[in-house]
Amino acid sequence: MKSKIFAANKHKQIEKAIVQLLNIQPAFLSTRTLASPRAVGDAIQDILSEKLNSLLGDYIVEYSAAFARRAMADLAFSDRDGFYYVVDVKTHRQETHFNMPNLTSVERLARFYADDKNYFVVLMVKYTAQGPNIRVNQAHFVPIEFLAWDCLTIGALGWGQIQIANANIIHINERYARRKWMLELCEAMLEFYPKEIGKISERIDYFKRVQRQWERKKE
Repeated sequence: MKSKIFAANKHKQIEKAIVQLLNIQPAFLSTRTLASPRAVGDAIQDILSEKLNSLLGDYIVEYSAAFARRAMADLAFSDRDGFYYVVDVKTHRQETHFNMPNLTSVERLARFYADDKNYFVVLMVKYTAQGPNIRVNQAHFVPIEFLAWDCLTIGALGWGQIQIANANIIHINERYARRKWMLELCEAMLEFYPKEIGKISERIDYFKRVQRQWERKKE
């Protein structure tokens, strides 16, 4: 059994509703905060945390937006079929040429996806600045396995961080099989780690040289 939200394209309705919801909000930004993508992102997240529940419908049985900043999710909910969704809210100002947002740790995702009832959902809001406010042009509300690997990359933080390579370019593979996507993740990590070992060896050699230089110095 799969999530009805994604198997029946209900997520497409949610995406449209998110765009409409954000665009009917009264001006909620100052000139100063509008210039700060982080401030805009925080404001959008606050609105969605408060109001997204109303867009999900009565199919949802539990909803929470009370998470610490370092948590895996910005908000989460469960449905009547027992699926559990954690939602990572991301924003992208489309006038910018480059943005590489972190999504989640590869190790954390692997543990979370050990349970087939869990979904890690990326909620990406794309906007442009218009006067004292913003105009939301597009929203993606998809499980991470719908994101094609040609628009993702791995960042060297901890076990590795899944990142969107460029938020201007997001490729969605609707109904992509989780098993296939996770096997592709494993392949990506088995290529990534040996490269990191090579980098570490270079760094070790570098600091050995620095150490020898300092050992030759007098106090």
